[in-house]
Amino acid sequence: MCGIAGFVNFDHHTAAEELIGAMNRVQAHRGPDGAGFFIDDRAALGHRRLAIIDLEGGIQPMSNEDGSLHLVFNGEIYNHRELRARLETSGHRFRTGSDTEVILHLYEECGADAPAALCGMFAFALWDSRKRMLLLGRDRAGQKPLVYFRKGRTLVFASEINALREHPDFPEEWDARAVGDFLSLQYVPSPDCIYREVKKLPPAHTLLFNADSGQIQTACYWQMNVAPKGVWSFPAASQRLRELLTEAVRKRLMAEVPSGAFLSGGLDSAIIATLMTRLRQPERTAAFTIGFADRAYDERSGARLAAHHINRLTGNCLDHQEKVVDPGDFELLRKLVPCYGEPFADASMLPTALLSAFAREQVTVILSGDGADEIFAGYERYLAMRLASRFNRLPEPVRRMFFRLPARFFPDSGERTFSGRLRRLLRMLGAPQCGQYFALLDRCPPALRARIAGERLLQEEAETRRLFRARTAFDVVEQCMEIDFHTYLPGDILPKVDIASMASSLEVRNPFLDHELIEFAATLPSEFKLCGRSRKHLLKHAFADLLPQETIAVRKRGFGVPLASWLRGRWQEPALAALWDSPLPDSGWIDPKGLQTLWNEHQQGRRDHSYLLWSLLILALFMQKRS
Repeated sequence: MCGIAGFVNFDHHTAAEELIGAMNRVQAHRGPDGAGFFIDDRAALGHRRLAIIDLEGGIQPMSNEDGSLHLVFNGEIYNHRELRARLETSGHRFRTGSDTEVILHLYEECGADAPAALCGMFAFALWDSRKRMLLLGRDRAGQKPLVYFRKGRTLVFASEINALREHPDFPEEWDARAVGDFLSLQYVPSPDCIYREVKKLPPAHTLLFNADSGQIQTACYWQMNVAPKGVWSFPAASQRLRELLTEAVRKRLMAEVPSGAFLSGGLDSAIIATLMTRLRQPERTAAFTIGFADRAYDERSGARLAAHHINRLTGNCLDHQEKVVDPGDFELLRKLVPCYGEPFADASMLPTALLSAFAREQVTVILSGDGADEIFAGYERYLAMRLASRFNRLPEPVRRMFFRLPARFFPDSGERTFSGRLRRLLRMLGAPQCGQYFALLDRCPPALRARIAGERLLQEEAETRRLFRARTAFDVVEQCMEIDFHTYLPGDILPKVDIASMASSLEVRNPFLDHELIEFAATLPSEFKLCGRSRKHLLKHAFADLLPQETIAVRKRGFGVPLASWLRGRWQEPALAALWDSPLPDSGWIDPKGLQTLWNEHQQGRRDHSYLLWSLLILALFMQKRS
């Protein structure tokens, strides 16, 4: 795990060195073990290193033998040994044992098609000084970030938006569509950014930049295809899943530094911690859990149950460690908000940051269970969409009358209450079929947007639902999973973990996002994933003998925090002050009167506006830091 940055085309060599140094320093937390840069007459590359593999030889930027290629790389290539052997057979000679050097030689062999051969999580920039071309590449699921902007014939890239901001040409203008997307989704989906001219390189994409012409070409080198289905029996699929996930965990044990696992009370992390401990025994494996004072959000009991079971299986080879934390510290929020480089409002970033800091006290690498929900149907909303598909046989006016009108009689009392969830379900069932999934996810629906939108937001038509179209799936549940894989996973889940963990210089690896496992899951019939009310059905079956029954049966809760009560209690005063002392009320993005009305309704308990108020609070704190 590292931080990369750079730019192509500049005027003054001395200024280039100062600038790449500044971009490097902003990302120092991503790589506390070293820094380096390369500059020639057209390009500057910078690198911050978190040493994981080949601690002595993996220094970057790295060049090939004749000095014509120069590379900065963030991530891990799990098949680098196999690729190295193949390349050596073709005559390539290696000077280090690092996975970074493999990318250089693979480019010599395959050109811009090189990323398709890589198994791992990565973002890289490769400068070809002979062709005067810059190649950017990003992994298939979007585990490692890569952002860029172009101005004229200059292209600037980095791991984080904050590093881009060091460049004097950074475009500060906000994108109205991105602001609307953020209020609806609580993140800005790829390839957009809050800044109009800044882009995120989409997952599984490459970008070629011609330094002479200033032209950009992007290409997709991989896509999950859900349409073709294999002929799998359920027992055979269960066995194959177990083999693939075990191998995915084995690959991610590759490290020359201490490693461990996150362990919550849920299924996914328990499976990963179990496999990791079994593969490493008799060596002990560290697993980390945080707890909260609020019992409704505390998963320590479930984590203890899983840890006890793992120790019974492995002869006490799991070293389970707990720490009680307070994610409600408002100062922690103030510190985290600017780290994301743009407004980001997934509240679980708070406990994720605390968990990462706790784990970093002992390890440098962590295995996590992220990704399982999107490929094995883990979210409750998939059940709701399957239900909706049955009612969609009725004409839309009939559904609107039967569902949307009764929804008004249920109080909007919060996401985790029965009444609030039923109200949301009824509204979705009565929505037009093409917009039902977005209706489930939208945190700022049209009626609410109209109440709080300022002039600048009203000028932009709400087009967020453009993102919610499946690419290859036919089954409604798989359509939703595919949409989440391309939006929610790379837009919310992975950036949340990447930024929160890298703030503590911790590398997080995700075995469920092994592309061979993803491709296998895509070939399975939908009923293997969502069977009756059983979500992640095949996953539960494949590992039933390794897990306690309570872990398999537990209802997914997510890594949540009690936003509604915090905004009425411990955060009431600092949140109100942050909202009104920031540039937000006068920005033109929101209507101050509408904001005040929402705040009052929430404080009086008449409505639960916690999600939208939280997003507006994040927006205010972000503006405050940038003003």
